[in-house]
Amino acid sequence: MKTRYVMLSLLCYATAMTAQNNHVDTCGVQHEKDSADVFYQHLQLNEVMVTGVTGDTKLKYATAPITLVTGKELRETTSTNIIDAVAKQPGMAQVTTGSGISKPIIRGLGYNRIIVMNEGVRQEGQQWGDEHGVEIDGANVGSVEILKGPASLMYGSDAMAGVLILHSAPSPLDGEVRANASTEYQTNNGLFAYSLNGAGNHGGFVWDARFSDKMAHAYQNKYDGYVPGSQFRERAGRLMLGLEKHWGHSRLIWTCYHLTPSIIEGERDEETGDLEWTTERHKTYSKTLPFQQVKHYKAVWDNAVNLPHGNLKAVVGYQQNRRQEFEESMDDYEVFFKLHTVTYDVRYLTQEFDGWKVALGVNGMWQQSQNLGEEALIPEYHLFDIGGYATASKTWERWTLNGGLRYDNRHLKHDQTNRFDGVTGSVGMVWNADDHWNVRLNVARGFRAPNMSELGADGVHEGTVRYELGNANLKSEFSWQADIGVDFTSHYVSAQVALFANRIENYIFTKRINVVMEEGYNTYEYTQGDARLLGFEAGVDVHPMHRLHFGNTFSYVDARQLHQPEETRYLPFTPAPRWTSELKYELTHHGKVLNNAYVAVGLECYLRQNHYYKAEQTETYTPSYTLLNLSAGTDLMWHKKKLAEVYVTAENLFNRAYQNHLSRLKYTDINVATGRMGVYNMGRNVVMKVVVPLVFETK
Repeated sequence: MKTRYVMLSLLCYATAMTAQNNHVDTCGVQHEKDSADVFYQHLQLNEVMVTGVTGDTKLKYATAPITLVTGKELRETTSTNIIDAVAKQPGMAQVTTGSGISKPIIRGLGYNRIIVMNEGVRQEGQQWGDEHGVEIDGANVGSVEILKGPASLMYGSDAMAGVLILHSAPSPLDGEVRANASTEYQTNNGLFAYSLNGAGNHGGFVWDARFSDKMAHAYQNKYDGYVPGSQFRERAGRLMLGLEKHWGHSRLIWTCYHLTPSIIEGERDEETGDLEWTTERHKTYSKTLPFQQVKHYKAVWDNAVNLPHGNLKAVVGYQQNRRQEFEESMDDYEVFFKLHTVTYDVRYLTQEFDGWKVALGVNGMWQQSQNLGEEALIPEYHLFDIGGYATASKTWERWTLNGGLRYDNRHLKHDQTNRFDGVTGSVGMVWNADDHWNVRLNVARGFRAPNMSELGADGVHEGTVRYELGNANLKSEFSWQADIGVDFTSHYVSAQVALFANRIENYIFTKRINVVMEEGYNTYEYTQGDARLLGFEAGVDVHPMHRLHFGNTFSYVDARQLHQPEETRYLPFTPAPRWTSELKYELTHHGKVLNNAYVAVGLECYLRQNHYYKAEQTETYTPSYTLLNLSAGTDLMWHKKKLAEVYVTAENLFNRAYQNHLSRLKYTDINVATGRMGVYNMGRNVVMKVVVPLVFETK
């Protein structure tokens, strides 16, 4: 639910039409003052191609709810990681552990219910853990598609809640070499980041290389001061070599990602209530005990061949994830998970014939997880799964119908062998009523097999301050979800509303039990029951004049366990209702020095969350809070060439002390001096970003 200019930028960005002079904006689209022109530009959004459904599909024909986030919008957003950058989109949220680790939540569901796609393969790290983030360099993400709702049809198990597709920037045009450098500084935690990128295309031979570096010391807030253990260091690299010809493309991609976050334990002095430090250097960028060391390596071979009547795509990837935890010594690790993953995806998509499009595909993965440390929270295991699907769509006049079926089989071998099977499918409809109205309806069946943590965890989970017990008797989750959405566009108003109802059988979650497995830690065990989730996202963008935009969104989800008393009625860790509002004024277009300049004021209002899992104090109530943000940005021009993009943002301007309902730090020690429980989120933060692009013609 974006403004028309933000969404239009994806259309141009996706076709690699990056503008380089002051006559066009960042997508090469001229800004005109006539409101009819603005309306015409918005209509072009219907031609945007999305990949979150089976095959490349125009957005106006997509029956499933999809949100698009452009590269420019990502650059305008303040964040400490890529999930943080998209978590404020309607229907999205994040589970956080400090400022460096975030996990996505879509419509109240997360962890292994969401698949993150990057470089054409599903990202496989340790997504079962609360303090295990997504090992992807945010500087390398050019745009994001958010597919909401069951996507098991195309992606298999673990896509029950939806899919995040993180796209890299498109290759340059033939005969073009481009480079860019970006840097960022944040005042609250001293975050300093930079990224260097170069890419080129010579006769269809394409290459792309990037190196990124980021570091931050402890963040601070009004109640806790500096929070020990919240510092982190991140480094990442990427290299792509490939061919892009009339017959298709073939690309080899290598990425590496290193993250060293210290672990926030939230321990306090028993007399003063102050957070305890292992070092007096509050602003140190160096790691302190305890800390994690995460290394993720990925190699992908991405191929597409244009055939006479269709397109054949084949993607194979290998990933290695190494996660070590150091508790007592800087040199000796206690925990070492080493995960090997091979993913494969082969699909054939027909060209359109008489309004029909058909797709056939097979995909899956092989995994081996090893425990090389002294402690083992989960057992070693081998996993293999495979799934096949078929879909068909038909478009005529203003109607589009599509549907498909899939079968999945997964084998999980550890102390015992578990087999999980699932049949899923979806059917949907889009009615393009006229140039103003679109109506979407979709019904989908989702499937998810239990992961190894849910089945076999037994030990202290560092970073979450709890002891976890698995349940070997867990069954697969199955869901039925219905979505209906209505979009309206006029000269001065664009509005969207999307409603959903989700019924999940055998929903798996953790609950606290009154058993002490290890002194100093609360004990949680995995259980399951039937659940029901209802909710909606709504948005409206009013633009009474060309330069002024007033946008508002509201997201709500009500997640309940069926047939339960008050204490266990609500599912744990459900996002609070959220209202966002932004008033944006565009100062200049076609300026000789400043171009596409804007100023904006925004509000984030999180309503109180009093629907929580109360039994054994698994969760606690979270009060409402509102954050005020200011932002400004511009392109710096010289002789009709863009020299740089500059952005300045002030988040939480009034330095409000708050705890997000999904923050894991909310349940650390009580401050005996104030009676407040847990660690609070980041306080006021001023962010400055500079992006310098360079483009050269080699022809």
